[in-house]
Amino acid sequence: MSRYHSMPFDCKVYVGDLGSHASTHDLEQAFGYYGPLKNVWVARNPPGFAFVEFDDPRDAEDAVRALDGRTICGVHARVELSTGRSRRRFAPPPMRRPFDPDDHCFECGMRGHYAYDCTYRGRRTRRYSSRSRSRSRPYVLTS
Repeated sequence: MSRYHSMPFDCKVYVGDLGSHASTHDLEQAFGYYGPLKNVWVARNPPGFAFVEFDDPRDAEDAVRALDGRTICGVHARVELSTGRSRRRFAPPPMRRPFDPDDHCFECGMRGHYAYDCTYRGRRTRRYSSRSRSRSRPYVLTS
């Protein structure tokens, strides 16, 4: 287990939306006012967030209440108690609708499966009308 995850999460504060120029010294100055700090870690790749660990969970709560939305390191930072879980960057894919045996496949027209499961995919024949597909105009004879 890494040293950053060894303490309870109620003492750990997440600082987000920091930008790339945040320094450990600036965060120590901003958060040190609320109580003794155990550790300050600033992300460098990708930049923009940090974790600040307090000795006392009450100090962490006070810092969150006072500093959330305030200017830290020149930007309006988001300050929250850490949950210990990483955030998802992308939303999960949408759920497919439940299978209904009466639905028809758009590829072959048969019941019992959807187009993405169709075994006839790509074999569909096109029906063309009997008209000529030529764009040239027919010759008109004048006498």
